[in-house]
Amino acid sequence: MKVQKRDGRIVSYEADKITAAIQKANIEVTASQKANDEIIVEAIENVEKTTGDVIPVEMIQDIIEKTLVSNNKYVLAKKYMIYRYQRSLLRKSNTTDESILKLIRNENKELAEENSNKNTAHASTQRDYIAGEVSRDVTKRLLLPEHIAMAHENGILHFHDADYFIQPIFNCCLINIKDMLDNGTVMNGKLIESPKSFQVACTVTTQIIAAVASNQYGGQSVNVAHLGKYLRKSRDKFMKEATARFGDTLSEEAIQKIVDMRVEDELKSGVQTIQYQINTLMTTNGQSPFVTLFLYIEEDDEYVEENVKIIEEILRQRLEGIKNEQGVYVTPAFPKLVYVLDENNCLKGGKYDYVTKLAVKCSAKRMYPDYISAKKMRENYEGNVFGPMGCRSFLSPWKDENGEYKWEGRFNQGVVSINLPQIGIVAAGDEEKFWKVFDERLDICYEALMCRHKALEGTLSDVSPIHWQYGAIARLKKGETIDKYLHGGYSSISLGYIGLYELTYLMTGESQTNGKGKEFAFKVMNHLRDKVNEWKAKTGIGFALYGTPAETLCYRFARIDREKYGEIKNVTDKGYYTNSYHVDVREKIDAFKKFDIESEFQNISLGGAISYVEIPNMQNNLPALEMLVKYIYDNIQYGEFNTKSDYCQECGFDGEIILNEDMEWECPQCHNKDHNKLNVTRRTCGYLGENFWNTGKTKEIKSRVLHL
Repeated sequence: MKVQKRDGRIVSYEADKITAAIQKANIEVTASQKANDEIIVEAIENVEKTTGDVIPVEMIQDIIEKTLVSNNKYVLAKKYMIYRYQRSLLRKSNTTDESILKLIRNENKELAEENSNKNTAHASTQRDYIAGEVSRDVTKRLLLPEHIAMAHENGILHFHDADYFIQPIFNCCLINIKDMLDNGTVMNGKLIESPKSFQVACTVTTQIIAAVASNQYGGQSVNVAHLGKYLRKSRDKFMKEATARFGDTLSEEAIQKIVDMRVEDELKSGVQTIQYQINTLMTTNGQSPFVTLFLYIEEDDEYVEENVKIIEEILRQRLEGIKNEQGVYVTPAFPKLVYVLDENNCLKGGKYDYVTKLAVKCSAKRMYPDYISAKKMRENYEGNVFGPMGCRSFLSPWKDENGEYKWEGRFNQGVVSINLPQIGIVAAGDEEKFWKVFDERLDICYEALMCRHKALEGTLSDVSPIHWQYGAIARLKKGETIDKYLHGGYSSISLGYIGLYELTYLMTGESQTNGKGKEFAFKVMNHLRDKVNEWKAKTGIGFALYGTPAETLCYRFARIDREKYGEIKNVTDKGYYTNSYHVDVREKIDAFKKFDIESEFQNISLGGAISYVEIPNMQNNLPALEMLVKYIYDNIQYGEFNTKSDYCQECGFDGEIILNEDMEWECPQCHNKDHNKLNVTRRTCGYLGENFWNTGKTKEIKSRVLHL
């Protein structure tokens, strides 16, 4: 017989441990209450009568207590229960001390590399991380059921953002910026009225973004089309002023030139305000706001021409970059940009193709924007086109009381991701066992997601007025709960997944790109989709399947499984798992084929999907990028470009970043070794990563290099 410990380990059964535990309790009671050898033997026999090859340690303790009570040893049983409880408390004692001290001393390398947008040496960031460590500890010990906490620790699933779970805040959202600008809002108890100009609208927008970011833990998205109205207000104001001042002395043509010049200046200043404010404001979690700007040219929009000018200016300023402290133009991390391709701008002779050409130049130099195909999106979302939330998750269609589709002002409650390769490792090629274990683990994921949901139920609007009372999500009254927005599909709650590629290889010996590998991969994806639909029908909650872009998690799951199951060829030996449904970068397929294969999986993963392709030397390869942009429009909903080119943000060096003798990335021009300022894009997913594993360097160094 084996015994399963609380941490999931399976160990040999030892009767002597039962004897020792009862004898320890014997010391604390009078002679009449002590258990003699016969009672101890009876307790052991009762344990050994149980059926099954593996018995949980809690069941053994229950049997011992029942044996003592049946022999009228009530005081002894109580002492034993107290001893058991004390051991439980000891196991659940605070675990944050060392991690916090390491953080203060800036020794926690894993935390330092977790988020490249946050510098752990800064006091503001440390304050957020210290709070996060406490939240993680309380979440693990007290808030989550023990089996879910264990599942997270063992890499069965990942309970995202446990460092914020102690608070009743959610993941990410689409800000209802139109309502907030048109009808005003309140910040810090001060009324912000509807702006009268574009410049002010841009300033208010960035203030809203910062306030929203400080009261949630995920990203946010803003549709810049709502700023078009305010650019026209500025134009009308300038025309009125110029006509009043120069109407008697200048021609209409001259006045128009003056107005155009002032509008151009206002446009440039407003967009610059957005870029600089977002990159210089610090939220309460110690970083710039995680925000995405949604760039969509809708021809039936009343302000479409103003919108086009705003998008052009955003792209121009992103192309130029932003100066760092050395005065070198670098690529800012935020705002992220998502550009929509439609019939009018998909490089097939459309009216706004020139804007798309600018977007492609921007992608070549600055890695953004990403691209959404309006054509493919309409096929998947009942004819609608809308932006992803900041974390790249998508909402499901939802209609208001007037039967109108609503997207902005909606949000994601949270995410739990499942480790697919680990199930394949456990199943060891046995498909019947695979589906059984798969469903068992999906059940645990469902429980974990319901923990996220339940943690938000009953939350009062007062917790974040900017979200719930002043328009970012809703206009609730003070003291009103947010519950109605948690049900009925208004908000989403997401099941993420990592490593479909490795799972398929484990179960079929083939890639997911063709043959029986592809057939199996689709069975898995359809099963995931069916599960979230089943949960949605059962609860009325907006469960969604999310192809999460959680690169760090790809390494965490792979590390856990490597330590647990050893080195498995093409699985744990790489040091990473491929993200969601993605095809491994080492597959010898071209960009078009990769998009083709992954587009089929995107159509299943409607709670979020993103695919990328790598293009070498992008700045000198614009025709290839334009071909791919056209291809995205017709073939895949969401695509982005990446490159193998290196880049140093410290000095602007655009060439190969080298590895020095200490196995650290270093710029050969300025010798900068701060990985937060070095772009070494995707390099560790190819031949370099494998060479590092064979160097014989310490595990810490290998893990750090692979993470970079």
